[in-house]
Amino acid sequence: MRHRLISGVNVSRETIEALEHFAALIEKWTAKINLISKASLPDLWSRHILDSAQLIKTCPRNIQNWLDLGSGGGLPGVVVAILAKELIPTLTMTMVESDKRKSVFLRTAIRELDLNAVVINARIEKLDPVQADVISARALAELDVLLALAEPHFEKNTVCLFQKGENWQKELSKAQQSWSFQCDITKSETQPGAIILKLGEVSRA
Repeated sequence: MRHRLISGVNVSRETIEALEHFAALIEKWTAKINLISKASLPDLWSRHILDSAQLIKTCPRNIQNWLDLGSGGGLPGVVVAILAKELIPTLTMTMVESDKRKSVFLRTAIRELDLNAVVINARIEKLDPVQADVISARALAELDVLLALAEPHFEKNTVCLFQKGENWQKELSKAQQSWSFQCDITKSETQPGAIILKLGEVSRA
């Protein structure tokens, strides 16, 4: 059994078991569809599960609607939904994924893990506005593009949580040419050089 401390947050044995169940689902389905790279399977727990779990520490607690763009294999969407079931029970996770097979996987995970989450099988650009308290994306697009995709779903206090790799500073500088926002930067606990960008009060410059 893994330690009950997940990204610095204490969680129950049931939550750990749910995360392990989800990891097993990813391993099973990745043999059929490309949820994650097969080369990263041996590091699934640290590189993907724990990496996604970090977001639970950076998000506000009084939230109800989380929008995850380009959810793919449920990273971070499903991981956050698993943790939120215990830590933020009022939260509904909405995952947007254009690939039909990945959407089937996400719905399977939601059903098997009994999560408060929904999947929208559509292109992000075609999505009707979602009133989101938090918007996340992982390995989807450069920051300025992400903000354009997220903009239709902004509310007054929407927070964006975007996980970025070693080139984050270049992306941030480029985005600041077109966008205005408050920005908090948290170093990744799992990926050297990577960070979590927490953006608030986002508007076009």
